[in-house]
Amino acid sequence: MPIQTTNPVHARVAVYPGTFDPITNGHIDLISRAAPLFDRLIVGIAESPGKSPSFNLDDRISLARLALAGIANVEVRGFDSLLAHFVRDIGAGVILRGLRAVSDFEYEFQLASMNRHLIPEAETLFLTPAEQYSFISSSLVREIARLGGDVSGFVHPAVQQALRQRWRNS
Repeated sequence: MPIQTTNPVHARVAVYPGTFDPITNGHIDLISRAAPLFDRLIVGIAESPGKSPSFNLDDRISLARLALAGIANVEVRGFDSLLAHFVRDIGAGVILRGLRAVSDFEYEFQLASMNRHLIPEAETLFLTPAEQYSFISSSLVREIARLGGDVSGFVHPAVQQALRQRWRNS
């Protein structure tokens, strides 16, 4: 059953949801290319305790805000609810998702179909990252950082520093 919407839906407001643990240059590329398409682009950072994130929600929000500071119409917000509820509450008309490879498609298609059922007034828009970022994932970046590797080419400098600090303290 679709979720009832009380706020008006705005097609020019998009949500880009994820755990962003951590935000990568691939995410930043996608956000910077999507931002001009919308009046507002809200980066929704999911609490996702089931994924056992390396950084707590407040840290992920802070790092994303630092990494995205130069993009005027981008907001970063955390949420701990069903994505459809978050989208409904802010009145977004678009859910933005990134596709790095064909292997992402089946899962993303399933999510888009479920979201269409839950909140039919919001469309899902898929974007692909620039080729130089297509192989970057947060989980690979975390693993490289955990093992002492150089992640400077994959993340914003503030994120690199936070990763160093995180694994230094482990």
